[in-house]
Amino acid sequence: MIRIKLEVAYDGTAYHGWQVQKNGDTIEAQLNKHLSALLGEDIRVIGASRTDSGVHALCNIAVFDTDTKIPAEKISYALNRSLPEDIRVQDSCRVADDFHPRKCSSMKTYEYKIWNGKFPLPTQRLYSHFLYVPLDVDNMREAAAYLEGEHDFKSFCSSGSGEENTVRTIYSAEIEKEGQMLKIRLCGSGFLYNMVRIIAGTLAEVGKGSLPADKIPEILNARDRAAAGPTLPARGLTLIRYDFVDESAKKPV
Repeated sequence: MIRIKLEVAYDGTAYHGWQVQKNGDTIEAQLNKHLSALLGEDIRVIGASRTDSGVHALCNIAVFDTDTKIPAEKISYALNRSLPEDIRVQDSCRVADDFHPRKCSSMKTYEYKIWNGKFPLPTQRLYSHFLYVPLDVDNMREAAAYLEGEHDFKSFCSSGSGEENTVRTIYSAEIEKEGQMLKIRLCGSGFLYNMVRIIAGTLAEVGKGSLPADKIPEILNARDRAAAGPTLPARGLTLIRYDFVDESAKKPV
């Protein structure tokens, strides 16, 4: 028995998130189905980031155990022949038997895209949120700076998440503007349920002028979901980087 790591990219539009669910198709379910058919075994992958319904990823990580004789690096090629075209494995390799993607120190980087123009752009409708109200990017950057560091992000977590520890660390909170596309990029040790989408919604309120930038510390201290801004739609969110801090976790066996 060996453990294989996959790096998975997907367009989350048609899926009910990563994790297997009874009421809809998911990325995890698709991987389990096609890996089981390919390898002739009952495969159940373990995902690093359990992205929500409609969220996209360039590099989510999954591992599974198998008795296959297929070389680890060839599994990505074989699997991509059968997967739906909106899911593609970017890499496959063998890792240590005790490697677990959710138990290793890591940094995740999410990007939330807002199309800030007079009218929506059809080609961006599945991958960004449209706002026609002009956004003040400088004010948004000022607000984002307050989010960096270790904080209790309970105000930025959807109710009912069941998460007892709501302290997280954001290493960087950056905002870029390229033409009419605005990108909110957050790199952190981990994120709470809907945390990035709520942060994006709160920063958008700052950009509109509805919320002062220096209100962010007060929102953090409130530890109350009602204090923060709206949760923006999932379609604008993409997991763009997944970095392991532990060097041993990066190396294939």
